Amino acid sequence: MDLLSVAHAMGTAGQGGSGQAGGGFAAFVPLLLMVVIFYFLLIRPQQKKQKEHRALLSGLQKGDVVVTQGGLHGKVVGLTDTVVTLEIAERVRVKIQRGYVAALLSRGEVSE
Repeated sequence: MDLLSVAHAMGTAGQGGSGQAGGGFAAFVPLLLMVVIFYFLLIRPQQKKQKEHRALLSGLQKGDVVVTQGGLHGKVVGLTDTVVTLEIAERVRVKIQRGYVAALLSRGEVSE
């Protein structure tokens, strides 16, 4: 028995003899639909959020009041390319990585 004839017989038996043209493409439609849904519900909003965060980090200035991802509130008193120095109380300063700044509360000097 020839291996090619066995493979051909298995292929025609799986179709049931109805000769469905385009059946292969129809099987990929649900998969394509899921990819589109994941893009619009998960990937695109995450990319937008990352873009806004990069804009926030690039726009930091001395005197800005920020919140870190750890929950510290402080005023920016020093900036480098990778490090932000925050004053969290009078004469108490901490250095954090620039990427850990989560949100900007206000710009400029703040009267307490």
